[in-house]
Amino acid sequence: MIGLVALLVAIQAVPYGRAHVNPPVVAEPHWDSPTTRALAVRACFDCHSNETVWPWFTSVAPISWLAERHVEEGRRKLNFSEWTSGGNEVGEMVETIREGEMPPVYFGWMHASARLSDSETQQLIQGLQATFGTG
Repeated sequence: MIGLVALLVAIQAVPYGRAHVNPPVVAEPHWDSPTTRALAVRACFDCHSNETVWPWFTSVAPISWLAERHVEEGRRKLNFSEWTSGGNEVGEMVETIREGEMPPVYFGWMHASARLSDSETQQLIQGLQATFGTG
């Protein structure tokens, strides 16, 4: 037990995972409505924008490593704060939301506000389609 505690203390010295960088918002989509944007903020923006909210536990290794990596990957795949694509990803966005892949279930465990009801999920899908076209 003491060894485990010592290991957890020691890994806090690893610098990766605590940068918590939020670059400036460069360009955002022209949302069809404030509701669509609000739903996207709740369910998507923490990983898919430069407006990530970093809870306290994302500063504690090894959770910090996972959170940093997840946000880096999310921003690389789709970043609502650096919008330049014109909506070519709408089909994939809708499919991953409809299939329950996004937001990931584990994300909702730590971010209760990211859990959308079935009707909110439908609203988000319809709003994304209205914002970006049907794909």
